[in-house]
Amino acid sequence: MIRFAGFAALSALLAVPAVRAQSRIDSSFQKFWAADSPAAAARAAEEILKTGVSVDEALRRLKQGRTYAAQKDGVVQLSNRVNGIEHFYAVTIPAGYDPATRYQVRFQLHGGVGGRTDNKPRGNGQIGALAGAEQIYVIPYAWNDAPWWSDDQVLNLHMIVDALKRRYNVDENRVVVAGVSDGGTGAYYVAMRDTTPYASFLPLNGYIMVLANGEVDDGRNFPNNLRDKPMFVINGGKDRLYPISIVEPYTLHLMNNGVRIEYHPQPDGEHNTAWWPQMKDVFEKFVTDHPRDPYPDKLTWEAADSTHNRAHWLVIDTLGAAPGEAKQLPDINIFTDSLGTDPLFSRSDEFGRPKAPGRADLARSGNTVQATTKGVTAFTLLLSPEKFDFNQPVIVAANGREVFHARVQPSVDTLMKWAAQDNDRTMLYSAELKIKLK
Repeated sequence: MIRFAGFAALSALLAVPAVRAQSRIDSSFQKFWAADSPAAAARAAEEILKTGVSVDEALRRLKQGRTYAAQKDGVVQLSNRVNGIEHFYAVTIPAGYDPATRYQVRFQLHGGVGGRTDNKPRGNGQIGALAGAEQIYVIPYAWNDAPWWSDDQVLNLHMIVDALKRRYNVDENRVVVAGVSDGGTGAYYVAMRDTTPYASFLPLNGYIMVLANGEVDDGRNFPNNLRDKPMFVINGGKDRLYPISIVEPYTLHLMNNGVRIEYHPQPDGEHNTAWWPQMKDVFEKFVTDHPRDPYPDKLTWEAADSTHNRAHWLVIDTLGAAPGEAKQLPDINIFTDSLGTDPLFSRSDEFGRPKAPGRADLARSGNTVQATTKGVTAFTLLLSPEKFDFNQPVIVAANGREVFHARVQPSVDTLMKWAAQDNDRTMLYSAELKIKLK
């Protein structure tokens, strides 16, 4: 009995460090989930690294995510500060909000941007006549100094997505951007700049070629980036601003060159949404049928700088000519009609192409990635255990030449770095692979 008592005491003594380590991991993750921004989450992640938590355990916790608290339903007025300027937005939480349920989110971008001279909210913040399925609705505001086609608004929407996910149980793979008139044009713009957080884009009565205007085009509008996400497009035949006769050739051009568009022209439609009662269910079915794939096997992304250089698991790091790169890639920006061939968006210095862009097209099959590039000398691949087998070599071929062939070691450091930035239970990367072509 004395020996048994001594063994039990020794076992209890040995268990103390393990209990303390587990408690420290629990506490560190609680701080991570409580962080109110990606920067705060990154600081909290540093404490997690010090606990010695394993990759598998960290991955399990990140997939599980934070525990959400009950929230008041109805309209909530919120704001962001972007580059020193306050951006207001309204969020409508469904009646009977259940923190254990993951909710779809629709951003609804309004029209009439040029008629708004300040950042003040308009109306009561509700979705109104354009209500559809039960979901969280977000009404941000734009004005003439901060239109939807500005980097500030792209960042604003990105920050709103992050803030919502920290407070409400958002379905990360069902966040969509819709808009009417200027808001529809804005949906095209966001799709070309920041595709990663969104499942689909739904421009209604919008016109992509507004973005080709010399006062709007900053040389970083790349329609090739529209290939990455499905779109739902409506235009009216009697629209006084953007009638089908003007808009449709460009819509068909996008469709014929790899952009997945479900197109619903309304021959009698004017510059309003009188057709909504007939199209609401069609619209919502499209959203339901097109959840985001957080790890798409195929990607194409074009960028002119590091501001908007990422699409899911691809990050374009540096630009320039690389040996063996493609001389030319199929380019949606080249538009051909009965009048000839012209770029959709200007390539001349007159409209300020800041520098030659770079583009990378990726195709993944198992552990093998085929990359075709033009104007890119280095890029990073973010590798998820959902898609890559880290017990086997990862193979990367760029422009027909093998540039990497080796096993890649996952790490908690990488896992927490991207988890802090993305705040996404369904999109987690435990390794990053930097590829240099020059």
